[in-house]
Amino acid sequence: MKKTTTTIFASVLALSVLAGCGGGKTTSESSSNTASPAAKGEKVKLEFFQNKAEAKASFDALVKKFNDANPNITVTQVNPPDAETVLKTRVAKKDIPDIIGLGATDTFAQLSKSGLFADFSNDSLTATIQPSYIDMLKKLTGTDQLYAIPFTANASGVIYNKTMFKELGLSVPKTWDELMATAQKVKDAGKTPFYLTIKDSWTVMVPFNSLSTNIVGIDFYDKRTKGSVKFDSPEFREVADKQLKLLDFGQKDMMGKGYNDGNTAFAKGESAMYLQGVWAIPEIKKANPSIDLGVFPLPATNDPSKNKVISGVDTLLTISKNSKHAEEAKKFIEFMLKPENVQTYIDEQKAFSAVKNVNQTDASVQDLNASFASGNIEDFSDHYIPGAVKADTIIQSYLQKKDVNAYVKQFDTEWDKVANRK
Repeated sequence: MKKTTTTIFASVLALSVLAGCGGGKTTSESSSNTASPAAKGEKVKLEFFQNKAEAKASFDALVKKFNDANPNITVTQVNPPDAETVLKTRVAKKDIPDIIGLGATDTFAQLSKSGLFADFSNDSLTATIQPSYIDMLKKLTGTDQLYAIPFTANASGVIYNKTMFKELGLSVPKTWDELMATAQKVKDAGKTPFYLTIKDSWTVMVPFNSLSTNIVGIDFYDKRTKGSVKFDSPEFREVADKQLKLLDFGQKDMMGKGYNDGNTAFAKGESAMYLQGVWAIPEIKKANPSIDLGVFPLPATNDPSKNKVISGVDTLLTISKNSKHAEEAKKFIEFMLKPENVQTYIDEQKAFSAVKNVNQTDASVQDLNASFASGNIEDFSDHYIPGAVKADTIIQSYLQKKDVNAYVKQFDTEWDKVANRK
């Protein structure tokens, strides 16, 4: 989930040269060639670069399983800190990993448009994937091409302490007013309603995404690109006002606490609710295996039908267009998409499957199942905000200074700066 916002333009420039070089093969092109090195008994080494630190152990186990079953192929996982920035630096140096696992972010969109990845549009692998996630990737890149295979999805909202809710006689809120009333009851009982972690700028995107997606909609950002709307508008100001309202129910030291602090504090029962995504659940349970928790959508409006679960492609798998071992790389992706492997991963990570007929059954996320079953889901707003705008730092500053006029003006100014560079 964590997103970096370093500018990508140097990488794109390098890619424009790379895309024009000969030798690049799509997955369909590679399959028509003669036997691959691995098929001929030659050892093939592949790099699997992925950006989720919390999933490293899960991927390590799957990589080992693949390597054991494919003695002529050795896959090595690479998972550096600040992975997206590292990837963009490597792209600029034309040092592209064979297999890449990323979230469906602006980084992925820009790299896709620059010709870095193989095209999976007509690949048979897509038959196993839920169409809604394929559509999300195409919408994100703004093309009809599919430059990755969705692997897993995540969801964000409100993680809540079920034991505390029962003790205080609380039920899951379905509207914004109900959420505020619930928070007030917790506060009146002398407990902290929300544990907030504003020290880590990326965490402020969790409530922002719920509020923005459900109040102004994903299309707002396409309209902003076209110049037909601005952040300085009544609709976006509602998002801004509700962002500040949540602060009324946070702990006193919210500005000095980060993601790891939040996971530990919530695990210890220091708040009734925690504005985070399902990716935090494994970390919370490491700190307190016996905690009884659940997750519900953050109800951004007073119309329950408009309060969708915020869910997007958490990990997509793709292949460098210029990989020398595209066939072996695709074999690894095929392996990862096997139902038993997807099930293992989502069970460990408390994620949701993008592969059909693989279901998340963990009790902690059952409050989200109805929305997934009905299709009442929508993507993260910040997937449609250019990384160079640095939305996370704009929002972090706003939550510290609480100046709505300066906030919307800064969003408009930074957006226009980035647009004028293109």
